[in-house]
Amino acid sequence: MRVCIATDAWEPQTNGVVTTLKATIAQLGVMGHEVRVISPNGMASIPAPSYPEIRLAIFPGFHIARAIESFRPHAIHIATEGPIGVAMRRYCRRHKLPFTTAYHTRYPEYLNARWPIPLGVSYAWLRRFHGAAARTFVSSNSLSEQLSAMRFEHLHRWQRGVNLELFRPVAGPLPAELAGVPRPIMAYMGRVAVEKNIEAFLRLQVSGTKLVIGNGPAREALSKSHPDALFIGYRFGDELAAMLSAADVFVFPSLTDTFGLAMIEALACGVPVAAFPVPGPIDVIEPGVTGVLNDDLAAAIQGALGLNRQVCAERAKAFTWEAATEQFLDGLAPIPATARAALSGSGSAMIASNGARSQPRAGDAN
Repeated sequence: MRVCIATDAWEPQTNGVVTTLKATIAQLGVMGHEVRVISPNGMASIPAPSYPEIRLAIFPGFHIARAIESFRPHAIHIATEGPIGVAMRRYCRRHKLPFTTAYHTRYPEYLNARWPIPLGVSYAWLRRFHGAAARTFVSSNSLSEQLSAMRFEHLHRWQRGVNLELFRPVAGPLPAELAGVPRPIMAYMGRVAVEKNIEAFLRLQVSGTKLVIGNGPAREALSKSHPDALFIGYRFGDELAAMLSAADVFVFPSLTDTFGLAMIEALACGVPVAAFPVPGPIDVIEPGVTGVLNDDLAAAIQGALGLNRQVCAERAKAFTWEAATEQFLDGLAPIPATARAALSGSGSAMIASNGARSQPRAGDAN
């Protein structure tokens, strides 16, 4: 099967969406499927407001049409709701091609944390965007329930996995940055941004060392206001596994994540999790076994410190990319052979005749 994935989030970005897509694509390749990724890479783009490391494609319609006509996919999946996703959605609707979408990110809450955009307005737009899809993929049962209550339809479960070859308990001396620091070591890993609620962790009056692994637009301000915390930026590969393994507890303060991939990566390294009892953590953590969920984050940290690290690593093995990718495949909407055969040439003629008019506006979800 040939699968086309349209995404505004792609390398060199480091985030859960990119990790999920890369792992899924790798597993699809192992299963014998061919994937074409349409991303902002190679297109004219501008930096996203407040997130300059994220590039937003400018008028990607021509690139999308050319890629679809040459690849002639058996299925199209739209991973994000940015300019690439909007343009692909418009292309599919114009050519009457079925497609699927994914709800990776709570953009309404993320936008509301930065600008006074009402949640109702953002959710209405997202409901319209995803409403045209054959199915919308969601990562957890709690997210499915929440979106269903907001009248999102045709939801399909697509869980997440963990790379157990990379994320595993690493024995040996502490990484150099952690040598001699006070214990316990409490680690956060992920994007350093306002929507991640990291300050709820950093302002806790607890003994030990607060470790922040990652980067983002809030790093400079948070490192200045919390000089007692250790900000080390991104780590990758074996160095990241060693850094996580050195932690005594993994702290996940987010209230807005749709899943929280970092939690199962920490568990795979044998590190118990402390988090708030909200969607994401309640779908991943076994209370009293792999972590502690509490509205008092300091109490959650204290409780998680006493949990069995070996059990945490064993429980993480239930989250496999093989199983997750099977769910992804099960949810795809096949493009009829007649529609696929008609793609070649028809789109090129449309582009030639319409020119710039065929390009979707960044905010047009029709």
